[in-house]
Amino acid sequence: MRPLSALTAVGTAAHHGFELGSGVGLVFEPFLGRRAALALWGAYLPAQFAAALAGGPRFDGWLALNNGAGFSGGVVHFVEWPWELRNGVPTLTEAEGMTPDRVPAYNRVLQLWTLAAALALLLETPRGARRWALAGIALGEPLRRSARHHFRWAREQAKKHPERWSPALRD
Repeated sequence: MRPLSALTAVGTAAHHGFELGSGVGLVFEPFLGRRAALALWGAYLPAQFAAALAGGPRFDGWLALNNGAGFSGGVVHFVEWPWELRNGVPTLTEAEGMTPDRVPAYNRVLQLWTLAAALALLLETPRGARRWALAGIALGEPLRRSARHHFRWAREQAKKHPERWSPALRD
């Protein structure tokens, strides 16, 4: 059993759900459409969670990859949007697409998700899976580029269908 890896899967789901519920869309939605992105994450994240609960060497590489991607996915937010240190903790001061009232809760989701992934990498990654962890971390740059594309696309969608999107995307 790998509880921190399970928490990383939960954090990824919380991140995706928070963004979707805030009207900024879903990761990979510009490429797949909303239904297919929901289907992807609706299958993938429970499988990741179940693998973390099951543990065992057969899941070492996949969990290490996911923990690395979860860590770099969280970090991407602090690379892309303005932040400051508050009591030593990186905290977004704004996030594209989020209304100001949503940013504090969004920060908690991002901070806990990133922390869970970092701890999973440090404490639950066996030596033989470290290359997979590094591969997951290396996904940070493609994820950053995907995020930039996502928000350009989301701003266009918000103009076409304002009722489905965050008002912050329409400004």
